[in-house]
Amino acid sequence: MLNVNNIETESQETGRWRNFNSWIKRNFNYECYLNFLTGCYSCKLEAEQRKSRRPLCCCSLLEILFYPWLLTALCLSVLLVFVWVESSNEYNGFDWVVFLGTGVWFFWSLVLLSLFGILAAYTSLLLVLGFLLCWEGKELYLHWYHKILILIVISMCLFFFWLLCTYWKDRWLTIGLSLQVYAPYLHLSSISVMVLLSWPVAFYLIHLEGEARIRRYKITSNERKRNKRCNMLTKLRALQVAVGLPFFLILLCLYVMPFGNYSPCIQEKDKLGPKPSFFGHRGAPMLGPENTMMSFEKAVEHGAFGLESDVHISYDHVPFLMHDLSLRRTTNIKEVLPNASLRHPSLFDWDFLATLNAGKWFSHSQIKPFYHMKPLSEADKEKAGNQKIPKLTDLLELAQKEKKLVIFDLNSPVPKHPARKEFVRLVVNVILASGIEQHLIVWLPGFDRKYVRSTAPGFQHVGRLFTIERLTKENISRINVDYKRLFYNGLREYKAANININIYIVNEPWLFSLAWCSRIQSVTTDNIQVLNQINHPYFFMVEREPK
Repeated sequence: MLNVNNIETESQETGRWRNFNSWIKRNFNYECYLNFLTGCYSCKLEAEQRKSRRPLCCCSLLEILFYPWLLTALCLSVLLVFVWVESSNEYNGFDWVVFLGTGVWFFWSLVLLSLFGILAAYTSLLLVLGFLLCWEGKELYLHWYHKILILIVISMCLFFFWLLCTYWKDRWLTIGLSLQVYAPYLHLSSISVMVLLSWPVAFYLIHLEGEARIRRYKITSNERKRNKRCNMLTKLRALQVAVGLPFFLILLCLYVMPFGNYSPCIQEKDKLGPKPSFFGHRGAPMLGPENTMMSFEKAVEHGAFGLESDVHISYDHVPFLMHDLSLRRTTNIKEVLPNASLRHPSLFDWDFLATLNAGKWFSHSQIKPFYHMKPLSEADKEKAGNQKIPKLTDLLELAQKEKKLVIFDLNSPVPKHPARKEFVRLVVNVILASGIEQHLIVWLPGFDRKYVRSTAPGFQHVGRLFTIERLTKENISRINVDYKRLFYNGLREYKAANININIYIVNEPWLFSLAWCSRIQSVTTDNIQVLNQINHPYFFMVEREPK
């Protein structure tokens, strides 16, 4: 009597399972719906696929063996999208590296982002279609076109992961930092998703339990089919474990995750440090052509604490501002002297460099240097189009007028350059002759520091990622480091030693917020017009003691 009652109960639960399909049939064109599912998944119409569903499995052994490859493709493609999205702070640097190899400036980073998104969407769609077909009780048959494409997706993902691990390992450091900011929110979101999934998973496990009890009853009433029914019963139990165990393990991981999670943005509100100051990276390169006076003036307008640049020495001993090792990207050298477009900038005389246009590539090009740049006003567009390559003295004059710090990378001239052996002393003399207050110069080059200290004792010397002992020995109290390296190498030691820290290049609000929460004193940025408007760190969470 007890078994009969159990069977009736489970039959009612199975009936509820079927009622959902009846709802679909009442409210939709069911045949078109099935044709769409089978057409996308199997490349066949429903009318051509009339095979009945197997008693337990909804697919053949070959389909079961291929299913892990589909899951692998989905996981790899989603992970690749996540890695690339979280690396958005480095998009401009990636585009620049590709430009050096191809000579073509384009948003290659966005091309890859679109490609990775398509791969993830494709594999996700196949997985959803397969689930819906199983829900409708149809036998799965993934067309061999899809199977080949899935293998191609896996190969492409593995290839790009190999490239990242081989040539751009810093990407993984950025991912780790982003998790410090986003981990608490990802954790809460994951818990919400698991709560929503718990209902269909529970109903499905109940459904499987009902099927198992029905089959167990049939075993006792029909001994002639005992072996076959036992086999089916084993499969049902295995399916319950395959569905329930991973769900339980994921819940367990989410439960213990907070114990291993650290985020500097979780702290008491009164312990939050002051907002970091800004060094305009080559000025404000989203508002004006990089390393031009317009760019530096825009940085000053938007509250820059200091101005960062790159210095080359012309063939006739004039220090000027230029980042690249050729003039082809930021000047019109291809129009003026095409055969010399790849020549090193230090091999030109200043009289020739002064004639080049350094702004039309920025104002009149259809492809801008940054994908999220705002359109220029007509006045700014005209001004940008008339920019020239500035001398170092032009930047020093602006810095003295506005009382801004100046920091620059000093590029050594090429071999056989007439200033090859004395370029440091040449630059120091130019700075002193400009009349700028010495404390406004943040001296970054590591060449000939003894001479610099003796000749210009007022310069503020800044180091790289040196040890505390070396910084103390060289009497350096400020460092300028790549943010990806700092957070994994001695941040606490530098702060304990009262070392003033500047990190570069910080463009994304989440990364700036991380620097703010970590009490970093200043950042070098391309995106000063956006970061300067942030009045409180994003993703900040107040730490509360339990009552």
